[in-house]
Amino acid sequence: MRDLVEPVATGMGHVLSSIGIDNLDPRSIIGDATDKSHGDLAVPFHRFSGVLKRSPVDIADEAAEILAPYLVGIANVSSKAGYVNFRASPGWVSSRLVDICRHPTLGVEKASQRTVVVDYSSPNIAKEMHVGHLRSTVIGDSLVRIFEAKGNRVIRENHVGDWGTPFGMLIERLEDLDSDGIDPVEALSDLGQFYRECRIKFDEDENFRQRARERVVSLQAGDGPTLQRWSQLVDISMGHFQEVYELLGVLLTRDDVMGESKYDPLLPGLVEQLHEKGILETNNGALVIYPGDWVNRDGDPLPLIIRKSDGGYNYATTDLACISDRTKRLNADDLIYVVGTEQKQHFEMVFASARKGGLIEDRHTATHVSFGLVLGPDGGKLKSRSGEAIRLLDLLNEAIERASVAVLERNPDISKEDLKILARSIGIGAVKYSDLKSDRTKDYIFDWDKMLSFEGETGPYIQYAHARINSILNKERHSQGGTEVTSFDLASEHEMKLAREVLKYPEAVDHALADLAPSRICKHLHKMSQAFGSFYENCPVLTENKEIRDQRIELCRITGRILEHGLNMLGMDAPSRM
Repeated sequence: MRDLVEPVATGMGHVLSSIGIDNLDPRSIIGDATDKSHGDLAVPFHRFSGVLKRSPVDIADEAAEILAPYLVGIANVSSKAGYVNFRASPGWVSSRLVDICRHPTLGVEKASQRTVVVDYSSPNIAKEMHVGHLRSTVIGDSLVRIFEAKGNRVIRENHVGDWGTPFGMLIERLEDLDSDGIDPVEALSDLGQFYRECRIKFDEDENFRQRARERVVSLQAGDGPTLQRWSQLVDISMGHFQEVYELLGVLLTRDDVMGESKYDPLLPGLVEQLHEKGILETNNGALVIYPGDWVNRDGDPLPLIIRKSDGGYNYATTDLACISDRTKRLNADDLIYVVGTEQKQHFEMVFASARKGGLIEDRHTATHVSFGLVLGPDGGKLKSRSGEAIRLLDLLNEAIERASVAVLERNPDISKEDLKILARSIGIGAVKYSDLKSDRTKDYIFDWDKMLSFEGETGPYIQYAHARINSILNKERHSQGGTEVTSFDLASEHEMKLAREVLKYPEAVDHALADLAPSRICKHLHKMSQAFGSFYENCPVLTENKEIRDQRIELCRITGRILEHGLNMLGMDAPSRM
């Protein structure tokens, strides 16, 4: 409980001074109580036993006695087994609850004003977005929302693969189809099939392979007709990507796209800049940087290739140009890359090279937000029945169809239009929540039945809690009007538990930002929904006692506002009915 830490830290300062411990920040030893029956916060005193030559129990007992006067009316202090525990007093909880009810952003303060570039999604032109793009897209989108909620200026960048050798093959294939009278839009209606056909022809037809290589040269030289074909590929692919983004409900637009083609003109100048820094070396004809302690299998220093022996550039070169552009043109403070774990070493070497080359200064941060794989029920990569990667558009549409069935079972009289809207909110929300609730650094198993359940740690469970609150508030509007609540009795343990979860929400957002982990918000919204469920079952809201009714209505209202705010942080809808 974040706001309780400050008064506890003040009291702990006096304790540490009294027992002879100097030069220690009291906040560094205050943590959440592991046993919630003992309190909200706890301080362990075992670490001081050796220094003070006393048992942890004796030290904790003395500390509790010293602390109690400093926390009158704020927290109850107790000691047990070498720990001092702090439980927020009902009056303090009531006061803070009133504050958060009146706070325009529910206690989430805009405490930062940094410029943050978030690089996420990153599909490839002329290829279908598949399930592998899901995690980068939804994690990145949630981080954008969290950074913005905390007051940062956020720049979204979708670094799509729209340049390089594969485009010679793709453009040449379009030329052949056009000669056969096939419209490019029709040819690219199935991007996956189009790319597979190109690949087969490139592998099997020597004449086509040679033409494709010549087309790459024309593309890089800026040949007009070639660039026109390239633009067709880009425009049609972008239309597909935007269809996915709109269905998924993420913030990315065409304006956020910064393809590899945008950085291609910067590469010669970048190489010259790195050369002037004196950090480029020659390795078998290639220009490389040795950024640090990375070694290959033979134990030799591992280079980052900047320019290949044939004069071509590598992915790392584009990434360094991208960093330079973001720190200079965009004046970014923080660079966030939401990319799979398999790219961990690549980004470590790129970031180290960027610092070595002066592209990143001390004031900048560069962070690789890694994530694991989406696995099928068998523990392998999630694939279609044919063994291929599942198209993301197909997966999202299936989620909506499955949610539609679940909604109809619960609401057989729902209108077609309401069903369409609600099924999308629940289906897409279920997919997002299932992804975001997981530790992003680990793989997770994609399970339709679990993620679409209205019970357990799922998106629908939290959305249903919000809908139930909305139903209560609608009924209250038709009954006797309430008055502004200036205090809460919180006489029931269920009211108190829910109130405590409400107060912890701003802290959950802070942790999500600090750890770059939307799962922190997921976990908290689930705990709050559980607490609301217990409150709803045990504390009648629309009671005849006006004072109690007003307090419980306000507790429902603030819980609903936080659920909606938190779901928005995750990029999910908060339906008013389910």
